[in-house]
Amino acid sequence: SIGSAANPKKRKACDPAPPPLSSSSSSSAGASAPLASSASSEPTPAPPTAAPGDPATPVAGPSDTSAPEPEKVPRKPNPYDSIKHRIVTNDGTTDSLVKLIGLKSLFAKQLPKMPKEYIVRLVFDRRHKSLALLSPDPEVRGSDEEIIGGICYRAYPEMRFAEIAFCAVSASQQVKGYGTKLMNLLKRHAVTEGVEYFITYADNYAIGYFKKQGFTKTISMPKGRFHGLIKDYDGGTMMECYVHPSVDFTRVPEMIEAQRTFLLSRIRAVARSHRVVYPPLPRGWNPGDMEGTSRSNEAVVRAYRIPGVREAGWTLADLQAAHNAGSGGKDGDRAGARLKSDLLGLVRRVEEQQFAWPFREPVDTNEVRDYLDIVKDPIDLSTMERRVRRGDWYKGRRMLFSDMMRMVNNCKLYNDSASPYYECAVGLEKFLPSIFPEFS
Repeated sequence: SIGSAANPKKRKACDPAPPPLSSSSSSSAGASAPLASSASSEPTPAPPTAAPGDPATPVAGPSDTSAPEPEKVPRKPNPYDSIKHRIVTNDGTTDSLVKLIGLKSLFAKQLPKMPKEYIVRLVFDRRHKSLALLSPDPEVRGSDEEIIGGICYRAYPEMRFAEIAFCAVSASQQVKGYGTKLMNLLKRHAVTEGVEYFITYADNYAIGYFKKQGFTKTISMPKGRFHGLIKDYDGGTMMECYVHPSVDFTRVPEMIEAQRTFLLSRIRAVARSHRVVYPPLPRGWNPGDMEGTSRSNEAVVRAYRIPGVREAGWTLADLQAAHNAGSGGKDGDRAGARLKSDLLGLVRRVEEQQFAWPFREPVDTNEVRDYLDIVKDPIDLSTMERRVRRGDWYKGRRMLFSDMMRMVNNCKLYNDSASPYYECAVGLEKFLPSIFPEFS
């Protein structure tokens, strides 16, 4: 059964596993069984400016082409150092067992559809490890509430990869960025274990979370390294993340800021825009004779006559293009831009709904070989978005509504009425009148 995305092909698992499950929490995730997901640079000192009416004052001569050396900034403290966390294994100690019980309770609560026996088996398995985020509150120390987030995984050191089994954050701690912090801490620790790749199976509610954490559906790791070691699941999407051994994932913002500072210093070595400063325009500044200039081009000509604009390399054609892009050009262009924005908003609203996951991508006809024999005119949300962005396909809201209804009817036509894909089509059909009231 399929909506607009094919149901992943059933594969034989190397170890029995429960069916694909999902959680209602958007920021929690269970993997192994398909997952559920419940700077700026330093300022340059301002050069002296010319007095009003004087010619531009060069601040540095053309011969000064050496790049200023960026000042060494003291290393900032890592904000992740203040986050309490630890790696927990079933080593038989009381403290570890207490924390494993807390992790088990967290996963069971945030992933209510996941079989509790399966969670217990993996969390307490001595081959699995868990990264636990701990609450700083001393009052909850030693209780289940001390665990505010966790990831359970199994590493395969000889193959240099690890499989993520469960990932969840406590409901009371969500929307605080702990999901990203949890994954970054795991990546930093993985480097110490020699792990090069993370692999997981994500259900349709968790794919977005894992994409944000650097996971991709494209598996670049040689299949021979993981084939036969991890379980395959029907209905889940295999995702992979490469863990670069020289990157500290807890300092990514700091690294980007350092790169930006370096690039700006190289640019200043050859640029002149920061060396010549023109005086501000006097009150009542007159651009000169505008005779022969059409009213639609007056703003462009005025901008072109501002001292420094021509010297910076701008042309009238450049300014005209920028003006058209900012104002929408003619009335027809403005109307087209408004329609495009409106239709993109409608597509995104549909994509955000829980029932939209079968419709986000086209059906894989290599796996569902008879799909085109039954559905003669396939359509999906990614195709609609591509057509909207082109700007020449949809002439109005009714055309987009027609494609939405065609997507519903295609799904109903191909799938059995008892399938989850059919239920998603019914949910979409009921939702459409709320965004297309004129056609309900």
